[in-house]
Amino acid sequence: MDTSTLPTPVAEYITDNHAELCDVLERLVGFDTQNPPGRTVEIVEWLETTLDGPALSLDRYAVDPEKPNLVATLPGATDHTLCFNGHLDTVPFAENDWSVDPLGERDGDRIYGRGTTDMKGAVAAMVQVALAYARTDTEPPVTLQFALVSDEEKGGDAGLTTLLDTDAFDPDACVVGETTARDGRHSVSVADRGNVWLTLEASGTAAHGSRPMIGENAIDRLVDAVEQLRTEFGRRELSIDPAMDPIVEESVRFYEPEAGAASTRELYRYPTINLGVVEGGTAINTVPASACARVDIRLTAGVDTTDALSGIRNCLSGTEGIEISDLSWTQGSYEPLESPIVEASAEAAEHVVDGEVFRRSATGGGDAKVFRHEGIPTVEFGFGTQTAHGVDEYTTTEALRRNVVSYATIPVLYGRLAVDE
Repeated sequence: MDTSTLPTPVAEYITDNHAELCDVLERLVGFDTQNPPGRTVEIVEWLETTLDGPALSLDRYAVDPEKPNLVATLPGATDHTLCFNGHLDTVPFAENDWSVDPLGERDGDRIYGRGTTDMKGAVAAMVQVALAYARTDTEPPVTLQFALVSDEEKGGDAGLTTLLDTDAFDPDACVVGETTARDGRHSVSVADRGNVWLTLEASGTAAHGSRPMIGENAIDRLVDAVEQLRTEFGRRELSIDPAMDPIVEESVRFYEPEAGAASTRELYRYPTINLGVVEGGTAINTVPASACARVDIRLTAGVDTTDALSGIRNCLSGTEGIEISDLSWTQGSYEPLESPIVEASAEAAEHVVDGEVFRRSATGGGDAKVFRHEGIPTVEFGFGTQTAHGVDEYTTTEALRRNVVSYATIPVLYGRLAVDE
């Protein structure tokens, strides 16, 4: 693991305090921050105590007192501000399903618990980077901010949205600590897809199940409408910004071992349509008079969501007994490969792993999308495991070490590139 780019005191602190890094993670996981309800006030209070010191300034921002957000700031040599962002809430867990304690258990090089990989492991590494620079009195090349937020797992307004509404928070670039490694392949996520979520409402005419021909089956109409959406709109090639082409190609190579090159390329070249929820009918022997389906449509970054919405409506226009309701959408976003934060993050990853570091698009989207839509260049980057949201979630001590070394290295590399730019 290459620490030669780091200031010597920072490198030595990280090397000498790996046990402290693991302890920080275990303390973070010990706080129950399942969302809902997403209560994070105790974990923020502990972080304030841990990060308290003359070098770091701490600011708490909250619209909901039970879900505060904490920003720790360390002044740097230039007025460029680099933010590391991590969320403190987790998805829920059913304790009886776990073979280990979901609030933290150590077994060799594994640290188990809800949030270890999504994303308290990354948060622990961010805390360690802040302490490494602050406690050694090392001035970072750029001002560092560590934005530790609430309410991410539910997409609520108490978290990052609250933070971005304040004038005091306006970084020049951001690294979101989501895990971006899979099965030994390493990457920096530089794009995310947009989505359209809609409900299809189908109406029909009730009848006895023994005489279906005198009724109109709403479920049949719903199934036909979903199939029409898939075969017409879903097979319409997307108009993608040419700047996305190299990102798509690296994404294809990243996902090829698990999904195949052709399938992955289609994932980005065409909309994906997932029928997530279907409701309808009252009895097996009754022709249903109503039914509904909730559909999740994803669109590659660089695609105009407005055009997609028009395409969806045109596809279903005139379909008898079908209406679109509860429509919501987001626009995908991407960061150009020549962006300083992309180059710095990818190079920092190369300091801690062997082999290619892919610069790829996520298949979904999270807080990185929110940052980019606010004009803040952002990547997702972190090491962990593929156990996020699962039973017996865990991370490894090696993933923690890679996170802290790469996160400490990014400010050095970003400082050089941002100044040159």
